[in-house]
Amino acid sequence: GRRDYTVQVQLRLCLAETSCPQEDNYPNSLCIKVNGKLFPLPGYAPPPKNGIEQKRPGRPLNITPLVRLSSAVPNQISISWASEIGKNYSMSVYLVRQLTSAMLLQRLKMKGIRNPDHSRALIKEKLTADPDSEIATTSLRVSLMCPLGKMRLTIPCRAVTCTHLQCFDAALYLQMNEKKPTWICPVCDKKAAYESLILDGLFMEILNDCSDVDEIKFQEDGSWCPMRPKKEAMKVSSQPCTKIESSSVLSKPCSVTVASEASKKKVDVIDLTIESSSDEEEDPPAKRKCIFMSETQSSPTK
Repeated sequence: GRRDYTVQVQLRLCLAETSCPQEDNYPNSLCIKVNGKLFPLPGYAPPPKNGIEQKRPGRPLNITPLVRLSSAVPNQISISWASEIGKNYSMSVYLVRQLTSAMLLQRLKMKGIRNPDHSRALIKEKLTADPDSEIATTSLRVSLMCPLGKMRLTIPCRAVTCTHLQCFDAALYLQMNEKKPTWICPVCDKKAAYESLILDGLFMEILNDCSDVDEIKFQEDGSWCPMRPKKEAMKVSSQPCTKIESSSVLSKPCSVTVASEASKKKVDVIDLTIESSSDEEEDPPAKRKCIFMSETQSSPTK
């Protein structure tokens, strides 16, 4: 089977641009050979809906299986690609040690928990009235469920680059990126690199204070209150139903229904059916005619 190396030799390419940090980026028609053997490149990302040209997912390339792991034997790497006007690329080779999600989680915890005041300031900023807007938001509802596993949060986490309050579970996020590294925030779909992750101190306090609530509401001053489920209201409404006998349930609503359906225009219809009750056995069709003629306010001419 395929061998997994704890220490890897990775090849990385990016645009030769020094104005800002660059992500891994592959040029078009890229061809990589390691010690004369062709390196299989990762497949293209799914085609986007807006018709943009397909690109390979930017991530380091693990060339370890093709490398001669001996200091006595040299390695040769050959790279070629199609030139593009205005685009220059840089290439580098790294010797890296693979870290598990458990190791990354431990490092994240060692960074410490972010002060709850940071989140309170973000709440006040979001709920501050905008003078240019006619609609003012006075509260903000946030779920305590992880959007990844649909379970209650245990280690609330988000990226400092995110502008939302909603957190995701740090352990689950790291486990998913260990299997398939995307480092995309599950809430806003923006980049959420490991270096930018923080543990939210305010959500830590909330999770410790209320263990039976899955949703909370933030107020303008940064305070919060739990959003209780409506189970109590359902129980109260069901109690009177159990006390009423089945006969009364069937009889009383029927009379109410007739009264509600029988409008003022149909009062004569009810009276005529009572008066013509003696004729029901002899001539049922005549009863239907009486009801019909009473609606037209005329007498039968039979």
